[in-house]
Amino acid sequence: MLHEFVQHAYPGLAVASFWDDSEYALDTYVDAPPSDALIASVQAELGFRLPTSYLTLMRSHNGGIPRDPCCPAPSRTTWAQDHVAVDGIMGIGRKKRYSLAGEAGSWFWIEEWAYPPIGVYFATCPSAGHDMIAFDYRDCGPDGEPQVVHVDQEWDYQVTVLASDFVSFLLALRPESEYDDEC
Repeated sequence: MLHEFVQHAYPGLAVASFWDDSEYALDTYVDAPPSDALIASVQAELGFRLPTSYLTLMRSHNGGIPRDPCCPAPSRTTWAQDHVAVDGIMGIGRKKRYSLAGEAGSWFWIEEWAYPPIGVYFATCPSAGHDMIAFDYRDCGPDGEPQVVHVDQEWDYQVTVLASDFVSFLLALRPESEYDDEC
């Protein structure tokens, strides 16, 4: 099945235990697996080719809340001295509030909150919109492999690179217990 493929392709990622399928997650983030037509439509709307690793994971579990929500950061953010927190990862779709093309999807953050148009905002943080996680296409172009960055609205939209690619970002996620402060 797809879980086995994802596990084989990304051996460090424990797919079966990666997601926290709480009622809130299922209501606001998790959607049915995306069809090829939906993926093409959302990519066209966003203006970017989504990373293959992200597409693979979304075909397995389309959006949700990771059990391990903390991602190390190379420098201080408004959230913490050494990390950021991930509230949820948006799936591919339009129906869920937090899906890439949903009510609070990527374009919402650019148009309503003036986040810089550097790529696709794909993950929320627990700050209620004051920081976001994005695929940053500035160096690779709309069809390249984007870096994963943290964008801090509170610090004049400061951009901090978290990972060189989506898989590295997922593998970097850690449990709250690894940090002195809560995520």
